[in-house]
Parts: sequence; structure tokens; C-alpha cells
Amino acid sequence: MEALIQQVVAGLANGGIYASMGLALVMIYQSTHHINFAQGEMAMFSTFIAWALLQAGWPYWGAFGATVLISFAGGLAIQRIILKPVEKAPVLTNVIVFIGLLVIFNSLAGWIFDHTIKPFPSPFPKFTGAGKLISGHDLGSIAVMLVVLALLYSFLRFTPAGLAMRAAAQNPESARLVGIRVSWMLGVGWGLSAAIGAVAGMMVAPVVYLDPNMMGGILLYGFAAALLGGIDNPWGAVIGGFIVGVLENLLGAYVIGTELKLTVALVLIVTILTIKPNGLFGKAVVTRV
Repeated sequence: MEALIQQVVAGLANGGIYASMGLALVMIYQSTHHINFAQGEMAMFSTFIAWALLQAGWPYWGAFGATVLISFAGGLAIQRIILKPVEKAPVLTNVIVFIGLLVIFNSLAGWIFDHTIKPFPSPFPKFTGAGKLISGHDLGSIAVMLVVLALLYSFLRFTPAGLAMRAAAQNPESARLVGIRVSWMLGVGWGLSAAIGAVAGMMVAPVVYLDPNMMGGILLYGFAAALLGGIDNPWGAVIGGFIVGVLENLLGAYVIGTELKLTVALVLIVTILTIKPNGLFGKAVVTRV
């Protein structure tokens, strides 16, 4: 029983990271109706920036905050410089741009920081509490992700900029009529998505270690979380992330083994797209023709 509880708690810690990646994907999808395939690589590159700041002598939380700000600015710049010219282009054009960004960030990380695996520090104490059911890093990761989600909710729900972002995502034409600069709101959405991905990368790096390919599997889990909760529902993606994290841990520990854990995400993606494409909390869109 203790082992089962430990797997569930560890799954919740992983699920917080998957929820963040899923939320980042949903924020882009709501605005563009495209999946950002480069989301994981952007998070990985941000984590390398944090590592470089730590190597330069920055305190952990100073490097954490600076990385989040740099990631936000980078996401905004990517949207304004690279994606704005093709925002009305065909779907295939946008897909090619996203794949190009994935390759560019992966190659840049390897070129600048090399491909050797690097340890990444955890800011949380190395203790095991609650009867050895949860580690300090797991507990800290859950707390950080909950704080990030609470801040994002408060921003979207209670601030004028957040309300403008929601309006621009839900009905761009009407938002333009009331004076909202929809294109800039899309840029802010990309910035927030990049910042959330950076937090996820810094939380997962102490577990998987730091290298240019570290976020490949995490992106798949985040995509599964977004699809499970509903690709158009941010809070559904958060719930989906925790479900995927617990399910992955339990199946890996008791059914399929740790070597095949990544197949859980792939099976979930195929199953959801086949049986319930709108996810658990997504809404069906009916178009009159």
C-alpha cells in the first residue's frame, strides 16, 4: 500500500510538469489553432539559459526569475518576428515553421552548450517526508506548478490584459472591433507559453538531467495531457496532466515496466483522437455549411 501511495504522489509531481506543458500547448492552440511542436525545445533552451546563469554564480531563484523573463521576451519576439508574417498562411506552412523552430533550438543548444549530459541543481532540500512517500524535489515541484497555475489564472481572470487575451482568443473579429490589438495579444500568449515551458523545464531537469533532447518525452506527455483534458480548455489540460502523470507511474510500476512508460502517452494520444477527440472537458464545435 505504501508503494502504491508513493507511485501516486510521484505521479502527481510529474503530472504538474505535464500540466504545465499541456497548458502551454493549449494557450498557443487557442490563439492559432496550431500545435507548437517546438514547445519542448523552447523549454529546453530556457533551461540551458538558467544553467548558464547558475554557472556564472547567480543564486538559484535569481536565475529562475531571470530565465522566466528572458523566456517571455523570447516567446514574444518569436511571434512578432517569425510567426506574424505567416499567421494567415496555410496550415502546412505553420507546421513547417514550428518544425523548423524545433530543429533550430535543438541545434543551437548542442552548438552552444554541447551535447554532454549535465546535472541541474534542485532548490529544494534532499529529504524524504511523509513516511518516505515523497521527496523534497517532488513536493517542491508540485508547489511551484500550483503557484504558476494560480498566477496564470489570476492574470487571465482579473487583469485587463488577461481579459483582452481571452477575448482575442475566443473571438478575434469582435475583439478587433472593440479596440483590442489581437496580434499583440497573440504575442503575449506566446510569451506566457514560453515562460510556463521554462518553469516546467527547470523543474524536470534535476530528474532527467540536462541535455538538448531532454524534453522530447515531456512534450509527448504534455500533448497527451492537453488532448485528454481538451485541447481548447486550459484547465482541462491541467487536470489531464495530473491524470497522465499518475496513470503513467502506475502503469509503469505495475503493468508495462519503466522501459515502456513513454508508450502510455502515445496510446493515450491515439485513443483520445479516435474515441473522444474533444477530450474530457473540451467542447464540440459545430459549423454551419
